[in-house]
Amino acid sequence: MLIGVLYKLAILGGGQMGEALLGGLIDAKWASPAEIVVAEIHEGRREQLAQRYGVRVTDDGAEAARQSETVLLAVKPQDMEAVLDSISRVVTEEHLVISIAAGIPIAHIEERLADRVAVVRIMPNSPALVREGVAALAAGSHANPRHVSHAEEILSKVGRTVRLPEKHLDAVTGLSGTGPAYVFFLAEMLIEAGVGVGLPRDVAAELTVQTLLGAARMLRETGKHPVELREMVTSPGGTTAAAMRVLERAGVRSAFLDAVRAATERSRELAAGNSGQR
Repeated sequence: MLIGVLYKLAILGGGQMGEALLGGLIDAKWASPAEIVVAEIHEGRREQLAQRYGVRVTDDGAEAARQSETVLLAVKPQDMEAVLDSISRVVTEEHLVISIAAGIPIAHIEERLADRVAVVRIMPNSPALVREGVAALAAGSHANPRHVSHAEEILSKVGRTVRLPEKHLDAVTGLSGTGPAYVFFLAEMLIEAGVGVGLPRDVAAELTVQTLLGAARMLRETGKHPVELREMVTSPGGTTAAAMRVLERAGVRSAFLDAVRAATERSRELAAGNSGQR
């Protein structure tokens, strides 16, 4: 336990993901507003977070980190260097540092901090904003099982978690990190298709959203393989069979495979750049 600690958690960065975690933790009563401090450089954003959640806000990330047990790095990747510089003099091996910054390897963060600081890297996704996210966690070289469990406890307040070696996080980025965009794109296409066959746009949107939500719940709650569920609604010679033939001929399956591969490769490129590799 750090001596003189005022806060259970310092969130450095008050953007969407930082706020999602803040709201989830307070709603779940993991911490009271008085036990969390948020460091954010934009004054207007600080005022919003203070009013919504009653937390302490500051523009001094180093001081927030110094007074907290756990430090959550929720800044944009391009701002990470400045943040690491500012906290390197105050973060010690008694802290736990959690990073949700995409493309910043654990080794890079460890190199910028004091020796033996525990770092856990997390790849979350945007449905955390509605408490339905999923996040993959990878432990750094100084993070023990207790550190990982603590990080997992925090992320579980806004969705589900999985533990993986860091080498898999680029693939996680390609699948679940980018995945909400695939679903939003699918929803966009279905709504346009509904309008194209004569439905009012608001009706097409309602049908699309509820269909996606219901299908996702069927996947989760039945535990059945997607192929099995698809076959349940595909009668020989029926409407679904006709639709599936069109999708297969159009190469939709291979397009999704290519999209996930492209996002995964781009994540690797960004990680290599942030490691100082070219």
